Amino acid sequence: MLRAVLSDVHANLEALGVVLADLERAGAAEVLCLGDFVGYGASPNECVDCLRPIVAAAVVGNHDLAACGRIRVGSFSTHAALAARWTETVLGPESRAYLEALPFVVRRAGALLVHSSPAEPPSWQYVLSAGEACLEFDAFEEPLCMIGHSHYPGTFRLEPQGNEVSYSREDEVRLEPGCRFLVNAPSVGQPRDGDRRAGYLLWDDEGGWVRHVRLDYDFAAARQRILEAGLPRFLGDRLQWGE
Repeated sequence: MLRAVLSDVHANLEALGVVLADLERAGAAEVLCLGDFVGYGASPNECVDCLRPIVAAAVVGNHDLAACGRIRVGSFSTHAALAARWTETVLGPESRAYLEALPFVVRRAGALLVHSSPAEPPSWQYVLSAGEACLEFDAFEEPLCMIGHSHYPGTFRLEPQGNEVSYSREDEVRLEPGCRFLVNAPSVGQPRDGDRRAGYLLWDDEGGWVRHVRLDYDFAAARQRILEAGLPRFLGDRLQWGE
């Protein structure tokens, strides 16, 4: 089955709209989400409203819980904390209830879905190096784990012998039998890898591949929404930089 895996939408309605149109064009039969529906961007309710009816399974992100007042924002950057507090004030009751009910971990079609770290999902750790990924592989048994959180897409591969982890930024990865994979999904709404295009994953569990998809979108309109909402200018400006 061809599945679309979205992550880190961050209330960016313009980016989400382009992604949803593309996954429909691609023929994805199921939509999954790795969390952070909200935070940073100016369209939290609109994004949740778009995704809630079509997402088959999702996990919660730290910005989702922060917007619901469920975790403290003391560890957030100044801009992120301001956005989280603003989101909490505008988040509707249906959106809040949906986000609060999301689990930390989901298993789907033989894969593990988690927002940040499979070893400690509520700790919101980043997985950015082969050394960090090696420790994470010890925390799950599935051949494939998909994460978000860092906004920095890539794939860690553990060889069958279990003693060597490699890293790739290739757009498409073959899920070779015997190997195990930890895939960091691109961000829909706030890329940070120097590529300002929106991103998501296509995953074919029967064909045995994962593809990183990147798409142009109207980042200027998303930036304008942020400014009109009174959110920090930096949160809008960074969209044009992909940082």
